Amino acid sequence: MIEGVKIKKLKVIADERGRLMEILRSDDEIFQRFGQVYMTTAYPGVVKGWHYHKKQSDNMAVVRGMMKIVLYDSREGSPTFGEVNEFFAGSHNPIVVHIPPLVFHGFKCISEEEAIVVNTPTEVYHYQEPDEFRVHPHDNQIPYRWERKDG
Repeated sequence: MIEGVKIKKLKVIADERGRLMEILRSDDEIFQRFGQVYMTTAYPGVVKGWHYHKKQSDNMAVVRGMMKIVLYDSREGSPTFGEVNEFFAGSHNPIVVHIPPLVFHGFKCISEEEAIVVNTPTEVYHYQEPDEFRVHPHDNQIPYRWERKDG
């Protein structure tokens, strides 16, 4: 696994009324600090990526549908430099993916319905100077292709 990336398996508590699932707590090992909470969605087959942050860590949980979350370590000097990680997150695998600064990340909706991601980054979004650096999802130097891998 890429250096600094952490996974927290989420516990779903269900009863006849519905479900409860804690996503991130201030006493979790992966918790650093609170910046904000937001949700984003993707329609089936849509890729959102690639980007990275210089300061911010992300804590992503897919709360509806399924996403393939992919990370790429572009940090020279990192023991995992050049490594790619794939995580299948969502309804069938409730996890939080902790993504440290300078690690490229993106996701693709792999479910038949719109997927919803809740992210709890460590920093607030600064509209005038965002800590977000993007590259094209397909035309880039990252050694990864978003196509489905059968077999």
